Parts: sequence; C-alpha cells; structure tokens
Amino acid sequence: ADLRVAVMSLWMILPVSLPVFTITGIWVVYAMALYNQHVCPVHNWLYNESCEEQLPLQRGPVLCCTLDNIPLISKCGTLPPESCFFSLICSTGSFMVMLIGLLRYAHVIEKHQNCILNTAGLSTAWICAAGLIMVGNFQVDFAKVLHYVGAGVAFPSSMLFVCLQSALTYRLAKTQEEYRIGHLRVGMTLLALIALVLSGVFFCQESFALQHASAIFEWIYCTLIMLFYGTFAFEFGGMSGDTLMVLSRGGVPSFSTSEHKTEVGGSSNHHQPDSLSML
Repeated sequence: ADLRVAVMSLWMILPVSLPVFTITGIWVVYAMALYNQHVCPVHNWLYNESCEEQLPLQRGPVLCCTLDNIPLISKCGTLPPESCFFSLICSTGSFMVMLIGLLRYAHVIEKHQNCILNTAGLSTAWICAAGLIMVGNFQVDFAKVLHYVGAGVAFPSSMLFVCLQSALTYRLAKTQEEYRIGHLRVGMTLLALIALVLSGVFFCQESFALQHASAIFEWIYCTLIMLFYGTFAFEFGGMSGDTLMVLSRGGVPSFSTSEHKTEVGGSSNHHQPDSLSML
C-alpha cells in the first residue's frame, strides 16, 4: 500500500512540473532580455515613435522604448542568448503538454469510458503542442509568418483545450471535491478567455498603452493556461500502471475493467478484485 501511494504521488509531479518549469522559464527569459536591453520593463508605459539611439546600445538608467521593444513573451525570446532558452522552454513544454494530454486521455478511459470530449481534448492538446514548437523555434523578427502561424495555432487550441477539459470535468464529476475542481477550472477558463480576447484586441491597436496592455494580458493568459495544466495533479494522483495498459491497447479499457461493467451478477470472489482494479 505504501508503494502504491508513493507511485501515485510520483504521477502528480508531472502536471505540477509543467507550470513550475514554463512559468519560471519565461520569466528568466524576460529577465535576460531586460538585462540585455532587448525589451522594455513590464512596468514601463512610456513609448516613443523613434529613438535617436537604439535600445540594445543603451547602457544608461533611462531607456528609449518603441513598439519594437514591447515585452511580449515572443519578443523577449527573439534575440540571443535568451532566444536559445526560449526555444528550449517551448520545445520541452510542448513535449510535456503532449504527455499530460495523452495520460489524461488514457486516465479518463480507464476510470470511466471514452467520449467525444475526451478525444477532442487530446487532439487540441497535441495541436497546441505543435503550435508551441513553431512559436519557440521561429522567432518573430526573423521568421514572422511561421511564428504567427504557430501562435495562431497555439493560442486558440489551448483555449479550446481548457474549455473541453472543464466540460469533461463536470461530466465525470461524482464527488463534491470533483465538482470543486470543476468550479476552479471553469473560473480559470473564463479568466483566460477574457485575457486572450483583450490581448488580441489591444494587440491590433496603434496606441502604445494598449499594445503594452496586450503584452501584460498575454502574460496573464499563458500563466493561467499553465496553472490549469497543474490542476491535473488531482486526477493524476489516482493513476496507476493500468493507465499505461490502456494506451498499449490502443485506448481500449483493460479486461478487468470491462468485466466489472458487464458482469453485474458475478460472485463476490470475482467482484472484489474487479472493484480494486477500478481504484
């Protein structure tokens, strides 16, 4: 029993490690870009049409900022050396998104049954991961079209993913604690949707202040999405090796799980192991 608890706790590390790694990583990238004077500080709201001296060449306490120096996440990871770390974070993060999405998909099948919401959730997670790889490896100043294609894939698909997972959480909820997790996810989803809409609307404006606000809402959106992934620690605490067996069977529940659902009138010595396999 102690070994089983230890294994359960290890599964929980995966969804928690994603927001810890990515949120910390992008703030490190921002700090590097700020130190190298490639972007302006988040708290800066004063911009100019042009500067007599380019920002990367300035070493004084006062920076001259233009729209090229707005601290969008992608902008922070445009120039080396921070671009190298930005690519690493996005590539690693996309792999973790794919892995968490796949395990979440298998866990739902193991504990309940497959459904359209579950399959759609897996699809959007993997689409988001593909867009994230493009965002991280095609910098906006050097491959703008590919970068924006990646962003156009990653942002909507990540928003759709959290919407699907929130709906799936309510559909599968049976206990009060599971409903509370559903409430938390819906709240995070609504905040993320507001942040995404405001970021997109403000990004298209010519106002310096609105474009700077767009960058701030982009940071808020990405943080909320990563924290949403962290909430899967609740379900991953109940995962076991049977989840991997579901994947090895191509998404088909194990025999013991199917037998438990179909054989209602089985004897007690057969019913008890089946019940344990569902835990």
